[in-house]
Amino acid sequence: MIDIKIIEFLEELKQNNSKEWFDINRKRYEQIKENYIEFVRNLILEISTFDSEISYLLPKDCIFRINRDIRFSNDKAPYKTYFGAYIVKGGKKSGNSGYYLHLEPDNYFIAGGIYNPTPEALKNIREEIYYNPEKFLEIINKPDYKKTYGDIWGEKLKKAPKGFDADFEYIEYLKFKSFVSYKQLEFDEIISENFLNTLTNYFKITYNFNKYLNNIIIS
Repeated sequence: MIDIKIIEFLEELKQNNSKEWFDINRKRYEQIKENYIEFVRNLILEISTFDSEISYLLPKDCIFRINRDIRFSNDKAPYKTYFGAYIVKGGKKSGNSGYYLHLEPDNYFIAGGIYNPTPEALKNIREEIYYNPEKFLEIINKPDYKKTYGDIWGEKLKKAPKGFDADFEYIEYLKFKSFVSYKQLEFDEIISENFLNTLTNYFKITYNFNKYLNNIIIS
């Protein structure tokens, strides 16, 4: 299970986002990081029971660094105030479709799919939906997907993307800039001893969505 000390640390970090504070609390961070690493390791094992393509991954392949890249940002806060992990074929920087966990005080969520794909990948996904919409619609209209995630989530274009008929029946899906399934989580879910099983069940529902996208991107 997730140690509640992780959440307590992140709450304090939000109020004290400085190197001085972090250095003083570095031992705390190292302890909770170990708990998080172990949780992600177990989550990889659980997901690999239905998605064998991620079975070789290690936590380090999936967990994002807590340090922020502030070189080109007006916000000079040195640390992220969340723990994130992206369990995906090829690792977190692969650009493939996978399973994302985000733990941040008052903003806990999971996601599946692909966020900000490359222009080539985005074009390929749109073309596949345009010419063969049935498979895509079958996946996102399944009752368990609808109940858990609702619909595709993310920023959209205001107009039809270039090269696609604006009168296409499902043009609203082609306007998406990312193809993501998104679900907000409750705090009680996070700290529950059943959280690992809960996540596994949620992510299992996005397996066909991820597989569909990866078949387009990787093929």
